[in-house]
This record gives sequence, structure tokens and C-alpha cells, in this order.
Amino acid sequence: MFDSIFNSTNADATITVTSLLISIVTALLLGAMISVVNMKTQKENPPSQSFNLTLVILPAIVAVIILLVGSNIARAFSLAGAFSIIRFRSVAGGPKDITYVLFSLAVGLASGMGYIGYAALMAAILCLVVILLESFKFGRSSASSKTLKITIPEDLDYEDAFEGVLKRYTLHYHLSMVKTTNLGSLYQLIYNVTIKENIKEKDLIDELRCRNGNLNISLIMSPQTKEY
Repeated sequence: MFDSIFNSTNADATITVTSLLISIVTALLLGAMISVVNMKTQKENPPSQSFNLTLVILPAIVAVIILLVGSNIARAFSLAGAFSIIRFRSVAGGPKDITYVLFSLAVGLASGMGYIGYAALMAAILCLVVILLESFKFGRSSASSKTLKITIPEDLDYEDAFEGVLKRYTLHYHLSMVKTTNLGSLYQLIYNVTIKENIKEKDLIDELRCRNGNLNISLIMSPQTKEY
């Protein structure tokens, strides 16, 4: 069950249509399983359709590449030169997205080398681990991180104006950006804050309004991501 369906000593001579279809179909099925697990475990921040489709197709593509290369070194260098002209324009995802991509690559490599049993076992174990970790909320903090935007008049000393309020309502706060707005007549402060448990966000906003002259205040549910 865990032996390769190809002859490792002469892969080119032993590849048949049946073994080729087995590798590709296995890679597609396992890729679909990985994609479904990814969708089910990221309900709060669902991945895009293009990323889900990539997780399905990527293992099959890797499997075909491995089948084409086989043990031929010349083919390996030719494919390396061909792939060097490819440029990926999309912004890199988070650590979890990159992990899923590596997961799909590993399944594709195992399928392309003919180790169908190992590919299936590896995919099943890692998917089960992901589901268990997500169900137990492993590593998830109970405190909520948010982005706080405060608009202030230009004559307000913002360095100490909100320190007392933020210390009472947050576990951690960090001033990440200061910029002008409204043709330079106002400033906007952008904080990354971690709200304490059992805190009413309305109370925090009301106290901040008393100190910024009742100008605009925004509390965004997730921290700002870096713009490219």
C-alpha cells in the first residue's frame, strides 16, 4: 500500500496511463480535501475562491511536473529555466495560507512520485490535526485586537491626551501612524489596541470623544494589514 506505483529505478519506462491517472486523480481528491478543511476552519476570515481553487489544482500540477521530470536531470534543469520566467503578482498571504500551500505541494510531490498511500495518510493526519486545533481554538487569544482611529484638532497634544483612557480599557496599545486630514486642519491617530475582556467598547469611545472634541472615532474589528 505504501510502495510507489512507479519503478524508482526507471520511472520513464514504467509510467502507464493507468498509473498517471491514479496519481492525478489522487492529487485532485486530496487537494479538494485540503481546500474543504481550509474553508471550514477559517469561517471568521474566509479565504477567496481563487485560493480555494489553487489548493485543489496545485497538488495535481506538482504531480504532473514530477511525472514529467522523473529521474531525468536534463528535464529538471529545463523545467527550472521555464519556471524562472514566471512572476507571481499576488501579495503573499498569512502564515496559515502559506502553510496550506506547502501542504498541497507535499501532497502533490508524494502523488507524483507514486506514493499514493503515503500521500493519503499524510493528508488525512494533517487535516485531522488542523480540525482538532481549530475546534479547541489552540493559540487563540481571548482578548480582541482592533484598530482605533481618532481624529483630533491640530492644536491638541496627542502624545499624552489619551494615555490614561487607553491604559484603563486596553491590555496593550501602540500608536502606529499619525497623519493629517481635512486639508491639514486635523490629525488622525491610528492605534493598534488589544481590548480587555468584559469591556464595553461604547464606554471607551465615549471617554475618547470627551477628549478629542467629539470628532470622528473609528474602532475597526481587525488590525490593519500592511498595504502594498
